[in-house]
Formats: sequence, structure tokens, C-alpha cells
Amino acid sequence: MATTNSATRSPNTPRRICSVCERPATVCLCDSIPAEPLSTATQIVILQHPHEQRHRLATVPVLNKCLRNCQTLIGRRLRRGDSALLDSLHDAAAEENPNQSLHAAFLFPDITPSMEINQWKSSFGDVDMNKFVLIAFDGTWKHAKEMVCASFPFLSKFATQVCLTYDLNVDGGTIFSSDLILRKEPFGGCMSTMEAVARCLRILEPNGVEIESKVIGVLRTMVRFQASFLKPTKTRPKLLKKCKD
Repeated sequence: MATTNSATRSPNTPRRICSVCERPATVCLCDSIPAEPLSTATQIVILQHPHEQRHRLATVPVLNKCLRNCQTLIGRRLRRGDSALLDSLHDAAAEENPNQSLHAAFLFPDITPSMEINQWKSSFGDVDMNKFVLIAFDGTWKHAKEMVCASFPFLSKFATQVCLTYDLNVDGGTIFSSDLILRKEPFGGCMSTMEAVARCLRILEPNGVEIESKVIGVLRTMVRFQASFLKPTKTRPKLLKKCKD
């Protein structure tokens, strides 16, 4: 694939875009993305905030190219009519259908007490293994919280709120402190949607370690590309206030 040298490209010349991964040719991910999307028994539904859809560092478009059973919806809340899969879960829960074998969880650590995803999976017997629906929210921390609150009346009828380990008391990392962070995180344990889904699939899928490794490998390449265009900024020293005698 031919690439255009950004140093010699005219400011008025549009960037060359890869037709496969749909990213600028200088940061093409085709060598990292699996040749065939990875199959999972877990079905994934992602609600992406409209603002995030336009963000150049959004990970969901790349995640969709990595996973076969991944559906992305654009909006600010989930409700009836958005997804046939979620509608079927909602209706089955309303009818108390005993034949419903799918177990749904939405991933978010705040608002109400969350169950750690390992505990949630362990609450089901071996017969129910690999019959999961994972719902995630893609946006800034503020937007994601708003999306979960708006979606809760619908989701709470059939889905359990789960979380991965995080720490509100620890400051989040940056692209310079981790090879998996594209943007500054609000606190320790926060992660991109792509990483969060990969970590969950490690737990939910029989071959989850392999799936996680491949998806995280793509994310690591994305971060490496982005970091190559940035320079660390020096922290400004704090000025001590002069004490009056």
C-alpha cells in the first residue's frame, strides 16, 4: 500500500485513506487487524455517543473490524426499537420466559453498585456458559454516565450492571504512561471501550485469552502510532504562595 509522506504533503492535499481499515494510510492498521473478524459466542452491543462517532481516536470502529458479533448503535440512550436483540431480551424478561437462555450485562462501574464481571459469570451454571450479551457505552466518562442513566429504565428490566476493577482514588494514566491509553483517563482502572470489551471477552469466552490478546494487540498498535506524533509536555512547577508576615 502506497503512503504519502506527511512532511512533504501539501496542506491542501487530502490525506490518503486506507480503503480496508478506513484510517489514514500513515496509521493503517491492516497488518494488525485479524484477516477475518474474530467469532465470539458473546454478542456485543455498543451504544456510541454521537460526539464520539466523529472523534479521530475512537476505538469502536476498529473494534467492529476485529469482532464478528459486535453491533454499534449511535445515540444517547437505549430504548425499545433500537435493537432486535435487546427488544427480545426485554420482552422475554417481561413475560418471565423460562426458556430464555441469554444472560445480558451492561458494563459501567458507577451510578448503582456494580457486580464484578467474574462474579456475574460465576453466578450461572455450566449449562448457561457462552450465552451472554455484553452491552457497553462509548463516549467520554461524562457522556457514558448520562447514557447509562438515560438507558437504565429499559436496561434494568433484563440486564445486570457489571464492572471491571477500577479505582476512583487513583489518577488515570495518559498515552505517555501506558501503551494502551489513547486519551487521558479520569481515574485508575478506566480504559477505552476497545480494551474494556477485550477484557470482558477474556472472562466470558472459552478462548477469551486468545481473543483478548489479538484485540489488545491492535489497540497497542493504535497507541504506538498516536504516540509517535506526540511529545511529552513538561509538568509546570507549582508556585508557592508567599506568606505574609
